[in-house]
Amino acid sequence: MDRKGVLYAIVAYLMWGFFPIYWKQLETIDALQLIGHRFGWSFILLLLFVILTRQWKNFRSLAFNKKTIRIYLIAAVLISVNWFTYVWAVNHNFVVETSLGYYINPLFSVLLGVIFFRERLRFVQWLPIGLAAIGVIYLTLTYGSLPWIALTLAFSFGLYGLIKKTAPLNSLYGLTLETGLMFLPAVAYLIFCETTGQGAFLHSGSFKDGMMVGAGLVTIVPLLLFSSALPRVPLSTIGILQYINPTMQFLLGVLVYKEPFTHNDLIGFGLVWAGLILFWAEGLYARRNIAPEPTPELGEG
Repeated sequence: MDRKGVLYAIVAYLMWGFFPIYWKQLETIDALQLIGHRFGWSFILLLLFVILTRQWKNFRSLAFNKKTIRIYLIAAVLISVNWFTYVWAVNHNFVVETSLGYYINPLFSVLLGVIFFRERLRFVQWLPIGLAAIGVIYLTLTYGSLPWIALTLAFSFGLYGLIKKTAPLNSLYGLTLETGLMFLPAVAYLIFCETTGQGAFLHSGSFKDGMMVGAGLVTIVPLLLFSSALPRVPLSTIGILQYINPTMQFLLGVLVYKEPFTHNDLIGFGLVWAGLILFWAEGLYARRNIAPEPTPELGEG
């Protein structure tokens, strides 16, 4: 296994895990403005990277066609929903619920694979999905309403992954195109906020201004690290490492930001956690017990 690839993946997940701390520094600023800055500065940095590494001509030839733009426009809308929901939730003290969304996401992605790619699950693999569903239903009944933040994060990111699975561009070009498609709407909204006296940029102090600009950097660095890790690290390892992110968010929400975590929450989360453990353990067991292909004997054939 490539140690550098594992390191890249761990650093990416750690950065995502610390995201609540970053966005909490900007909690007095409207989430929609923060997403506008996130798209705007991300696109500027990505475009500069593409140009400076002399990839612009290749990027343009691959990205500038109607079919590709249509695919990535859908992806851009989905990631916009995901980013807005996440930032809004963190800055309104729902960090624990955001972690639930990213715990649910892998199982939802598996379900999407069954629906859209006709992937087959072994019987035991349906049990984790059932446990997660029961956990969400339990939390809904105890909350009195759907845990909509967690579900929106899981569904939007799961559907985003579904689109990206069949998308034609690599991660760098894809993210550049996605942020580019949202760049003009983002800038238009930020200009509107400025002209109506609601703009935060250059009116919130140098520290927060720097954090808004830095939103682009903290967005693209873990994504590029993750993209570098994927071809180097087995998916089974990625599957384990991905829980660094929601686990850190959960611990931050409970231990640092002192969000309530009741007995009912423990039962609901526990069902989801049990489902994830069962899914991982079953997959590990299945991989270890797959019989090697028989070597053809002389005369077969």
